Amino acid sequence: MTEKIRNLLIRGLKQEVYPGAVLLVARGEDVVLFHNVGNRALIPKPLPMEKETIFDLASLTKPLATTLAIMKLVDQGLLDLDIAISSLIEPFPWKDKANLTPRLLLNHSSGLPDWKPFHLELMQYPTEERKPVVRRLIMEGPLHDEPKKVSLYSDLGFMLLEWIIEVITGQDLSSFLNSQVYQPLGLKDLYLDQINADPPKQKDVFAATEYCPWRMEIIQGHVHDENAHALGGYSGHAGLFGTARDVFTLTNRLIKIFHGYSSGQLKTETVRTFLSRQEIVPGSTWALGWDTPAEKESSSGNYFSSSSVGHTGFTGTSVWIDLEKDITVIFLTNRIHPNRSNEKIRDLRPRLHDVIMREFGYGR
Repeated sequence: MTEKIRNLLIRGLKQEVYPGAVLLVARGEDVVLFHNVGNRALIPKPLPMEKETIFDLASLTKPLATTLAIMKLVDQGLLDLDIAISSLIEPFPWKDKANLTPRLLLNHSSGLPDWKPFHLELMQYPTEERKPVVRRLIMEGPLHDEPKKVSLYSDLGFMLLEWIIEVITGQDLSSFLNSQVYQPLGLKDLYLDQINADPPKQKDVFAATEYCPWRMEIIQGHVHDENAHALGGYSGHAGLFGTARDVFTLTNRLIKIFHGYSSGQLKTETVRTFLSRQEIVPGSTWALGWDTPAEKESSSGNYFSSSSVGHTGFTGTSVWIDLEKDITVIFLTNRIHPNRSNEKIRDLRPRLHDVIMREFGYGR
């Protein structure tokens, strides 16, 4: 890989797209570029970005945690993607949501609203009561649209998927993933946050996020998302932390299984189902827990094939995988440090992907 990619990363620093970034590019199992620039924190003092920096992965929690857990349950025959959630959760008095299914929730076609500031109400309750409370609030709230009619990216749907995982496994999402996926793969720095516990490493090894006026501090080492924080550190939509290397270890295993590698962890058929666009809502790009490239203005840029999957996270993180060309790009930044109003990454990210793909010989 040439200096063009590194130069673009440096340009991102100079243009204040982010204080720092880590970029990992791989072809198959071979990491061809692993580069860090800038700082993982600016306040209260500058700290240099390192390849081993642990990031708040934000909405990458959806594909790399919640979706993965659902994938395991489907693979084990414990969950049908098209079963009504009213048959899983008892009692179920919410008639307007009785026919929602895991597939619709994963595909963002359930009709649920995108986001609500639940944390404002949740903080009135003891920590152990907050997840039952937020689930009741979601169920009692109105749908935004009729299911299958529109594609609306929804945190709420993934909060419900976490509930389903708990009902089926009898475990919380963190315990299930640690025992079933993360520990068997040796992922020591990929984990779901626990607000009431000290971070597993010193605070200053983490990429800092925003100054939070609600918590009155720069967030570093614990989850930025307000709802996830109020719910104890994570929910189905946010709260996953990790390094670029551990994210790659996990995604690389999924890619190998997709291409027929027998790991004993997941079946190829299951992985291919989840990484395929569903076409439930006409024009929607969503697979199951993963996005696919849009025809225009995709965060993946212009040269990822239609056989690609990816996702972004609010804190400035992203993963894009071209399953046809066998190219993975993991781009982790702390773009909201110290303020979430910085949205310059929307322009830089697709340009970065285009430069990378041209380096591989794709595009003009």
